[in-house]
Amino acid sequence: MESRVLSRAGTLFSLPHLRKLPREVGAGPSLVTVKAVGSVADGGNLIWGRQLRPELCSPALKKEAVLLRPCLAAASSPAEGSDSAGEAKVAPAGFFEKYPALVTGFFFFTWYFLNVIFNILNKKIYNYFPYPYFVSVIHLFVGVAYCLVSWAVGLPKRAPIDSNLLKLLIPVAVCHALGHVTSNVSFAAVAVSFTHTIKALEPFFNAAASQFILGQSIPITLWLSLAPVVIGVSMASLTELSFNWVGFISAMISNISFTYRSIYSKKAMTDMDSTNIYAYISIIALIVCIPPAVILEGPTLLKHGFNDAIAKVGLVKFVSDLFWVGMFYHLYNQVATNTLERVAPLTHAVGNVLKRVFVIGFSIIVFGNKISTQTGIGTAIAIAGVALYSFIKARMEEEKRVSIVLIYLYHNCILNWLKLEKLLFIRKYKPLSA
Repeated sequence: MESRVLSRAGTLFSLPHLRKLPREVGAGPSLVTVKAVGSVADGGNLIWGRQLRPELCSPALKKEAVLLRPCLAAASSPAEGSDSAGEAKVAPAGFFEKYPALVTGFFFFTWYFLNVIFNILNKKIYNYFPYPYFVSVIHLFVGVAYCLVSWAVGLPKRAPIDSNLLKLLIPVAVCHALGHVTSNVSFAAVAVSFTHTIKALEPFFNAAASQFILGQSIPITLWLSLAPVVIGVSMASLTELSFNWVGFISAMISNISFTYRSIYSKKAMTDMDSTNIYAYISIIALIVCIPPAVILEGPTLLKHGFNDAIAKVGLVKFVSDLFWVGMFYHLYNQVATNTLERVAPLTHAVGNVLKRVFVIGFSIIVFGNKISTQTGIGTAIAIAGVALYSFIKARMEEEKRVSIVLIYLYHNCILNWLKLEKLLFIRKYKPLSA
């Protein structure tokens, strides 16, 4: 890939006039500047931070783009602060620049760790406090409190929001709230592993929405890769020991909600950083989730819900469990967003599949859930189908981004070449006009 980009750029930079460029002309800005070319990946699995502020090109292409920005001024004359040989002094690279793979791996590990802890603690709370609407509010409330404290100390600095951006973010936040609540209803009703198996159907709903709502053409290969997902989920559902319709339907509604979140996210693309975006969406989602919790669970909670939970585990453990489950929920979402912004689409796809495998595996081990052989096989088939779909889609997105960047580079090189030709022509015939 790198050789193809450099060879095309090199062809233009090797032209005779460019090789003989005078020193005064070379003192200008760099020849090629690469603008970002955005693309929106599909949603679900809490990846939508990338959609709201998508990576403009993959890390590999960014690296190549830097290579294609030679500054002729540095080559023609010693820059300020350079040594006697005219070579600019380069500041020593920090740890993040020196070991990018290690840092990205740490991000993935933290994301998985926080996700697993959240799912385990969340399910343990439902075992003695089965009120998913209230628990969903606590998740968002703790996250919002964390964001407000972070803004107060300036880590990060709060980005201003206007009415236009607010209108764009409200549909995203409403879909996020609905998907979050229905996911928790499913977690409270059935085994964690079964809910995550049902949620493996998210790519199917995303593809269907892209095809029939957005009017995008989905290749037949993507549709065929989704067949194992549907078959695997069906197999797992038929023999799941914890199956009930409330858990199943809630997980399906969650899939649909996150699909629409993906659609609205495409209309809400903004240059605001993902941390601030997620903070604003959490605030709006919290406001959306409070009324249903009060109406549906408020009377029962005041009558005996809180008292029963405190009688079982004690006030201190009850309050601390609610606090920590909310903190882990917010942190794993924030780290997931930051992690997925660091990697290419293919790595992002593999990361999401592995995350679901980790959660299902650890939930079975921790809670000792008994699953039938058919459920295990169905879950494995579904996860394999998601992996295949994610791999194909990520490769397609990567190829599309590469082609767009190559076209832009070629176009930009031609424009800069024409500008230099014009400067050389003016310089050559300027004495005649005088």
